[in-house]
Amino acid sequence: MTPWVTWREGAIVTTAFLVCLLGSVLQVDDTVAPPSVAACLLAATSAAVTLARHRAPVATLAVTTVLGMLVAPLGLLPTPLTIAPAVISAYAVAMRTERRTAVAALLTSAALLVASTLFFEENLSWEDTSRLVTVASSPLVAAVLGRLAKHRQAQLAYVAERALRAETSRDSEARRKVGEERIRIARELHDLVAHQITLANAQANVAAHLFSTRPDQARTSLDEVVETTRQALDELRATVGLLRQSDDAPAPHEPAPGLALVPTLLESFRLAGLEVSMHHDGTAGPLPPAVDLTAYRVIQEALTNVTKHAAARSADVRLSWERERVGIRIINDGVSSRTPLEHSPGYGLIGLRERTTALGGSLTAGPRPEGGFIVAAELPLPVAGSGARTTARASDREGR
Repeated sequence: MTPWVTWREGAIVTTAFLVCLLGSVLQVDDTVAPPSVAACLLAATSAAVTLARHRAPVATLAVTTVLGMLVAPLGLLPTPLTIAPAVISAYAVAMRTERRTAVAALLTSAALLVASTLFFEENLSWEDTSRLVTVASSPLVAAVLGRLAKHRQAQLAYVAERALRAETSRDSEARRKVGEERIRIARELHDLVAHQITLANAQANVAAHLFSTRPDQARTSLDEVVETTRQALDELRATVGLLRQSDDAPAPHEPAPGLALVPTLLESFRLAGLEVSMHHDGTAGPLPPAVDLTAYRVIQEALTNVTKHAAARSADVRLSWERERVGIRIINDGVSSRTPLEHSPGYGLIGLRERTTALGGSLTAGPRPEGGFIVAAELPLPVAGSGARTTARASDREGR
C-alpha cells in the first residue's frame, strides 16, 4: 500500500475504535461509566476487522455483525456508536458488491442486530424501540451512501474514459489527416516537378540535337526550355506559398488545371518532339472541378512517362464521354526503354490511382500486345449535370 492508503486505513480503524469505545461508555440510565475490559476488546476487535472490508466486504460485514450482536449480552447499550464497525462494513459492501448481494447481506445484518437486542431485552420502552430503529437503520443508511458513492465513481470513470477515447480519436484523426495531406502534397509536387523537368529535359535534348544542323530551331528549343523552367518555378513557388498560408488565407486566384488546358499541354509535348493527337468520342461537356483536375493529371502524367521511359514517336489521347462517366486513354507506339511503368519505383501511377480511386473511378496501365503502352482511366460523372453538356462530334482531332 502507498503511504496515503496506509494513513487512511489507520485513521479509519482508529476512528472506528474510538467511536465504538465511546458508545460503550454510555449507560442505559443516561449515565457515563468507564469502559470495561470486554468493551475495549470488543471495540478493538471490531475495528481491526474492518481492515479486510476491501478484499472481503461480505465476510467483514458478517464478522462485525456478529461482534455487534455481543453488545447486549455484555451489558452495553446498543446504539449506532457501538456498532460503528458494522456501519463501516455496510458502506464497503454497498460499494464493492452487486445489488442483490448487498441487499441480502445488509437486511440480514440489520435483522440480526435487532434480534440479538430483543433476545436480551424483556421490557422495551419507546426510547429503547427508537434506539433499536436507529441501530437497524444505521447500516442501511451507510449502504445507501456507499451505493451513491459507487455510482459517482462509475460516472466519473465513464466520463474519464470517454474523454480519453475522444482524445485518442482526435489524435488518430489528426494523424490520418496529416498523412492524407502529406500524400496530397507529394502527389501535387510530383505532378508538377516531374512533368516540367521531363519537358525541359526533352526540349534540351532536341536543342542539343539541332544545335549544329539547325541553330534557329535549337534556339527555339532553348527558349522553350527557359519558358518551361520558368513555369515550373512559378508553379512551385505558388504551391509552396499555399502550404505556408494559414487556414483562413484567401483562395488562389488562378484556377486549377483542367481539360481546357490540355491543348496547351499537348503543344508543349509536341515542341519536345512527341507527336500527340487528341480525339473525343461522345458528347463532351463541363466536368466537376475534382474530376476535371484528375483528368488533366492523368493525361499529363501518362505523356510525361512516355517522354521519360518510352522510345515513342507519337501518342494518342482519347476521351470517351458517356452519361455517367468519362473514359481517358493515352496510347503510345514506343517500346519501353526502362522498367515497365506498372512496376516502376516512381510514384506517378500510384498518385494517379489514388486520385481516381478517391473519386470512385479506376485506372489501369500496361503494355499492349501489339506494341506500345496504354494508360486508361474511368472517372464518374454526376448524372444531374449531363443535360448541360455541349455537343462535340466523335473523332474531332485537335491541335495538329
